[in-house]
Amino acid sequence: MSRTDISEAAYLVASLLFILGLKRLSSPRTARSGNMMAALGMALALGGTFILPEMGNFGAIILAIVLGSIPGWSLAKSVKMTAMPQMVSLFNGMGGACAMFISLGEWLREDQYGDHPHMLSLTGELALVFPMLMGIVLGAISFSGSLIAFGKLQGLVSEKSLRWPLQRQINLLVVLGILGTAVASVCAESVFSQAALTWIIVLVVLALILGVLQVLPIGGADMPVVISVLNSCTGLAAAVTGFAMQNMSMIIAGTLVGAAGSLLTVLMCKAMNRSLAKVIFGSFGGAAKGQAAAGQADKTQREIAASECAIMMGYARKVIIVPGYGLAVAQAQHLVHELDELLEKRGVEVKYAIHPVAGRMPGHMNVLLAEADVPYPKLLDMEEINPEFEQADVALIIGANDVVNPAARTDPGSPIFGMPILNADKAKNIVVIKRGRGTGFAGIENDLFFNAKTRMLFGDAKKALQELTTEVKAL
Repeated sequence: MSRTDISEAAYLVASLLFILGLKRLSSPRTARSGNMMAALGMALALGGTFILPEMGNFGAIILAIVLGSIPGWSLAKSVKMTAMPQMVSLFNGMGGACAMFISLGEWLREDQYGDHPHMLSLTGELALVFPMLMGIVLGAISFSGSLIAFGKLQGLVSEKSLRWPLQRQINLLVVLGILGTAVASVCAESVFSQAALTWIIVLVVLALILGVLQVLPIGGADMPVVISVLNSCTGLAAAVTGFAMQNMSMIIAGTLVGAAGSLLTVLMCKAMNRSLAKVIFGSFGGAAKGQAAAGQADKTQREIAASECAIMMGYARKVIIVPGYGLAVAQAQHLVHELDELLEKRGVEVKYAIHPVAGRMPGHMNVLLAEADVPYPKLLDMEEINPEFEQADVALIIGANDVVNPAARTDPGSPIFGMPILNADKAKNIVVIKRGRGTGFAGIENDLFFNAKTRMLFGDAKKALQELTTEVKAL
């Protein structure tokens, strides 16, 4: 068996491990092993590449692996759960940059053109030109767009919708510029001529600019969808780069990432009742504050003490906990599980209501609570838990805002009107743990906070839950 055959076999096994790993990521019980299987697949793919006959420059390759692995390992080990979405965005951007540079490298590889460096004189090689250009463009857009998304989530860039005059027209001009420079680079006298290299550099710059221009106007509340779209873009960039390199493992892995990102985008848009076009071209995250509750006569927020809340919950039959980003920021997941166990010892039925876009990315709350050993069967998605709110004696909302705002059902003028929400307002009693009286991530005032059944327990989620657990123990 030749070295090439061994490499192809390694790529095949790696691809199977990618597929199986992705499948196992669908459940928290198997997610860890799925991650390890995918990592093993990547190690096999790297090993298969090292033994290819045409490989060289091993010192530089190993140095690059070390330079990438050390900060990647360090960040992954030290990142807080609250910062996971921006880390995902950052790592996704790095994947886009890799696809861009690999496609550029393939474009400049002389031996693939033989004696016909003029692109339009090629026949079979033309099938490689389009994937290279697509890899460059998609990779660059994903890279720059992901960096802007990271900046918005990290607070380095304003989370508000940043807009400017003739925005769509400018974006259209940049797209036309990308198409024009791609054609010009192909039509150049030689792919190694100064003109062709200049056009390719202009193409990269325009694609990077498009990524920035496309993400900057999108508000922070839509960032989970944007990250998913960019993730899909990175996968497609990797897949088309694999076509350019004729690398089966890259094609399969990139297709998996692209398909998963696309499906996740569709699911999130459905959960928000928004089309992808409205996310990309709309301004949901930049809505004016106070719009949702403008028509309410009574805008009083009624407070409750931790001792009163403990009595209400301790003698309830059923409590539904609605976790939100405030819980993640306070790192209070272990305390909420402790409260959950105390209530169950008193005979209270406790369940968790998980909205598809709770937190800053899909699955954020699930992973956070799984980290605190909350049994996964107790985490119910919106369709499962919504019918149960009417039977709940208490709905305890911890740091959630927009996903429980009834304006989504009742106020046609609200920017979130039509978005499916958790029916926390239908519980017999509602307690909201919140740091202050401000609005949520979408910048919209919440009608639920003024509901006659609602009581506000102001303060940091960790401190409030500590007080609650103490009071429940004392009952």
